[in-house]
This record gives sequence, C-alpha cells and structure tokens, in this order.
Amino acid sequence: MAQLLKKLLIAYLLISFPVHNRAQDILEELTEQAIENGSVQGEVLFEDLADYLVTPLNINMATKEQLECFPFLSDELIENILYYLYKYGSMLTYKELMMVEGMDKETMNKLKPFVTFQPLDKTSKPLNIKNIIKYGKHELTARMDIPFYFREGYKTHSQKVLAKNPNKQYIGYPYHHSLRYGFHYSNRIYFGLTAENDAGEPFFSGKNKKGYDYYSPYFIIHDINHLKTLVLGNYRASYGYGLVMNTDFLLGKTVTLNTLFNRRVGLKKHSSTDEYNYLQGIGSSIRLTKRWTIDAFYSFRNMDGKVDNLFITSLKKDGLHRLKKDYEKKNTFHNQVMGSHLNYNGKYSELGLTAVYNVFNKVLKPMERSYNKYYPKGRDFFNIGANYKFFLNRFTLLGETAMDKKGRIATLNMLRYSPNLKTQFIVMNRYYDAKYQSLYARSVSEGGLIQNENAMYIGLETKILPNTSLVAYGDFFYFPYEKYLVSKNGTNGFDGLFQLSYSPSYQLNMSLRYRFKKKDKDYKVSKSEKQTIPYYQQRIRYQLNYQPNEQLRLKTTVAYNWNNYQYRKIKMGYLISQSADYHFLRLPLQTNLAITWFDTDDYNSRIYLYEKGLLYSFSIPSFFYQGLRFALNARYAITEKLIVQLKYGWTHYTNKESIGTGLDLINGKNKRDLYLQVRWKF
Repeated sequence: MAQLLKKLLIAYLLISFPVHNRAQDILEELTEQAIENGSVQGEVLFEDLADYLVTPLNINMATKEQLECFPFLSDELIENILYYLYKYGSMLTYKELMMVEGMDKETMNKLKPFVTFQPLDKTSKPLNIKNIIKYGKHELTARMDIPFYFREGYKTHSQKVLAKNPNKQYIGYPYHHSLRYGFHYSNRIYFGLTAENDAGEPFFSGKNKKGYDYYSPYFIIHDINHLKTLVLGNYRASYGYGLVMNTDFLLGKTVTLNTLFNRRVGLKKHSSTDEYNYLQGIGSSIRLTKRWTIDAFYSFRNMDGKVDNLFITSLKKDGLHRLKKDYEKKNTFHNQVMGSHLNYNGKYSELGLTAVYNVFNKVLKPMERSYNKYYPKGRDFFNIGANYKFFLNRFTLLGETAMDKKGRIATLNMLRYSPNLKTQFIVMNRYYDAKYQSLYARSVSEGGLIQNENAMYIGLETKILPNTSLVAYGDFFYFPYEKYLVSKNGTNGFDGLFQLSYSPSYQLNMSLRYRFKKKDKDYKVSKSEKQTIPYYQQRIRYQLNYQPNEQLRLKTTVAYNWNNYQYRKIKMGYLISQSADYHFLRLPLQTNLAITWFDTDDYNSRIYLYEKGLLYSFSIPSFFYQGLRFALNARYAITEKLIVQLKYGWTHYTNKESIGTGLDLINGKNKRDLYLQVRWKF
C-alpha cells in the first residue's frame, strides 16, 4: 500500500512542479550571508558545493555526514530524508523530495542541482584501479585577470629611487593568474593541484624561480572498509563548533537560522587559493564501530610573519608577496599541529572530544598594544574541547566547552525549539574568557576572535503565511577588556536583524531586510584626543527575483545604509542594482549583465553587493562615493567538455579623480578589468 501511494504521489508531483536549476542562486545566497557576517572564506564554501555540481551526490546512497554538507538542510530535515529512504526505498525523481516530511518547494529547489536520483546498482561500483581509470574524471581550469589601468606600484621608477626604497614598486606584473587540475572518481577519490600568482608577484623571475607563488596539492579518499577518510597534502579540519579547531568556512550569525551550526565537520581537501587557513600533512578518520569514529592528523607548515631575533612579532595572513618586505616575511618560521577527535554519532545524540597541540620553532610574541594584551603568546599551545548535541522531541540542545593549557575556558551553548518543521526558536549563550588562547579556533563571535566576549543570542524563524517567512534575531554582546579601536574596558553592544521573505511562486520571490548594530568605538576628538562612544549602523535591503521563463532571470536590489557616532553627523549611502541572466536556446551561451548605481558619503558608509563571478571564485565589490558599475559575464560551451567564460567589469566614479591610495592608487576615475577562464573536462 505504501509503495502504491508513493507512485501515485510521484505522478502528481511530475505534473505539478516545473524544473528549475538554482545552483548559482544558492551559491550567491550563501555567499551574501557569509559576507554579511564578515566571513572571508566564501571561496571555500563555493568549492565545497561546486564539487557536488560537478559530481552530484546520489541521494539514495547519501549518509548523514554527506547531507550535512548542504547548509540549507536542517537537522530535522536530514533525518526525515534518511527515514523516507529507509521506509520507501530509493527516490525516482527530485520531485519525490516533496513527499519528505517538512520539505518545502524552496528547499527542494536548493537541493536539486547538487543531487541525482539513480538506482543503487548503477552507482555502487567497486573501488579498483580499472573502475578508477574508466570512470574517473579530469578537469583543468586556467584563469587570468587583466586590468586596463595602471596602479602606482607598477609604474617604472629610476634605479636611484628603487635603491633608496625598494618597497616603492611591486616586483611582478599586474596580472593575477591561476591553474587548477583536479581528478575525481565518484565522490570517493579526489586529487589535484591548485597554483596561483597574485597580481604583483614575480613569476619564474626575481625572488620566485619556482613559477607560481602558491601551490596547493591534495589527495583525499573516502570509504574503504573502516577507513572513512584519508587525506594527504593540503587539507582543512574542523571539529565540534569551532572553539578548538576550525580551518573551514564560517557563516556566522546568518539570516537563515538553519545554517547556524549545521555544517559537516571533519577532514576535507583544500583546493582553494586561500593561503592561510589550511593544514599541510596527513590526516585520517577511522570507523571504530557504526556509531564511533576517531580522527588523527598532523601538519607541518612553513608560515609567513615578521621575526625579530627569536621572536615572531606578527603573523602575515594575506598570502601576498609583491614587495621586497613581503619576501623578508615569507617562510620565516614553521608550525607543527597534532590533533585527534573522538566522535559518537547516535540517533538521538552526538558527542565529540577534540585535542589539539601546536608548536612553533620560535616564540610568538606580538608587539604589545592595549588591545592585544591577551592575544596568543608563547611557543606551544594546547587545547581540549568537548562538544555535544542532544535531540529531545522538539528540542535540540548543542554546544561545546573548550580549555587551553592554562585552564582558561571558552564555551558556547544553544537550545533550539521547533514546534513544527516550519518554525524554530533559538537561544544561544557564549562565554569566551579574555585570556583563552587557541590559534585555530573560529566560531560565532562579534569580535572575530574566540576570546574577550560574553553574549546572548535570541533568534526566530517561521512561516507567518503560506508564502511568507520571517527571520529575526537579536545578539547582545559584552567585551570585558579593550579591543581593536576600542580603548575602554567593559563595552557592550547589540546586533539585530529582521527579514521578511515572500515567494508566491517559482517565478517570483522578494525579501526585505533591516539590520541594526550598536557598539562602542573610538572617536577622534582631535589629533591627540579620542573618546569611546556608541557607534550606530543601520542597513536596509530590498531584493526582488523574477523569472518570467526558463531563459530569463531578473534580480533587482535596493540598499540603503546609514551610520554615525552618538550625537555626531550621520553618514549615508544607497545603491540600486539590476541584473539579468539569459540562457540562449539555440546557442550554448549563458550571459549575465549587471548595472549598479551608488552614492555614499564616505568609505565607512560603503555597501557590499554580490556580483556573479567565474567558476570557483566569487566577487563582493564594495561601493562607496558616487558612481556607476557595469559588469558582463558570459559562459560559452565550445563543446560539452570545453567551456570558456569571461567577465568584464567597469567602475566609473563621478566625484573622484583617483581611485585607491598608496601603491594601489589609480590616477583616473575609471577602473576596467577583464577576467578570462578556460575549463577542459576530460
């Protein structure tokens, strides 16, 4: 009877719901959330989801850990998908997802581009050399960014000037270029190499004779008997809720509460161009039993920073080597990291224990400032943390408590109540001791560091009408000691958000978001005097997405910001952007055109906006002062396996005669760039 009912419902769904591919929209939405919360690792998120665009996950073989890769799936929905597969067997079409309890049309369309629905016997091929060679897929991607302007740092200086100050000119050419090779077999084996040169870095010349400035080799294999994961080369590791170890991406306080602490943890390949947030060495994850796993990893890395005798006085994290002084900081010390994680994954609970030890070959001793009094110092660091998650009917209780080698504590705990699958209410408390030290910790925070912060977060997400959803949160935070740009102890603040989303059909959806933030910040009264007073930021954004047919998709964005110090002049900025995606029917061509008009009082009232970029990359330009931005993105498939993509961007300022400062100064009011990418799949 259950199977008959299933077939009847599938027939109904096939008639009722049209097909939509929203892969790029999902990446845009999640990246916008990450940028909204100060994340700088959007590329890592792009790479993780892009893997499933290239090789979709067969949902009929999906594990809980694999489904946790998709941030838009809640814990409850993941359990319901697995229960549906257990009870009714394999899904035959993506529309069958609507039969899963709690699934809605929006989430179904988000998941669709990343999964397939194949019978088990078509995908469960043995892992052997013959199958790897026969069914493995290669991909080679080359990219180059060409600027049509000159920055001050690339102008030719006389030898006399350069001899006096060699840091007055970039060493290399003004082109960014990269090369990526990747191989994958199903979702079980990945290996490859990423190579990148930033603009201004030498290439096979000068101080860089090895070609590219940055290389990232990686190899990862999954699911061989009790071996869950083995990774070699460059990789990322994250465990618990990030209070001990997290080199992965972080969405932070997001506008979708489903993404709050709903992410896959463990060991992952590092194939992005991020030159700081990764480990280098070996790691493995072993299944001890059905419920228990243990991970162990080791990393040895040369790192950049300023070294004064035996002391590391600063860490260099940007990965840029464009000046002589950059090379003086390159690979000046090394860091070793050893860690392990024991995990229990049960039906009603998840438990984990993480221990990480890392040691430098020199003593880390930053130049002391009032705000960095308790920053990590020393030669070696040890952290241990315990994380938990309990499912109790409609309640979920989760958190992590960590301790460093001197007994300082960082703890984060959250209670989630879901009276139904359309509503969730969250209360979260975090306490990060001002003296807690962990170099690889990254989690939800207002200050960016896992120390010197106490906070209470309250959030609500619900469907107030069939086509209307509401997201709201308030985060009350307190800093016991001074922070960067806050020269006063005991400051506090509030971060609040309210968003309404309306989606009456597949073709139309819109959202209205208001965000308010108040925090204490230093204000210069004069050259020699400053005061710590409240600083207010308010942001309003309206976005409309309309898809009249399968070929055309339109997006309109209107944003308005204003900020001010208490009793001081308000600085404002606003932006209007219109973009259009068009897929040609008779040509293998996809295009995107975006036009943005902006007007802000100053840099502090700038507005960020996501802009469609090339594959494996994202673009979040900031708009400030007055001007116009034009961007054209085109993707053409010469053959099914050879794809060319280009992007042309032009920014024109109406109230400036130059752009940027220092060595990045552009004399003129126009900034034009061309980005080229060629991808070959074989």
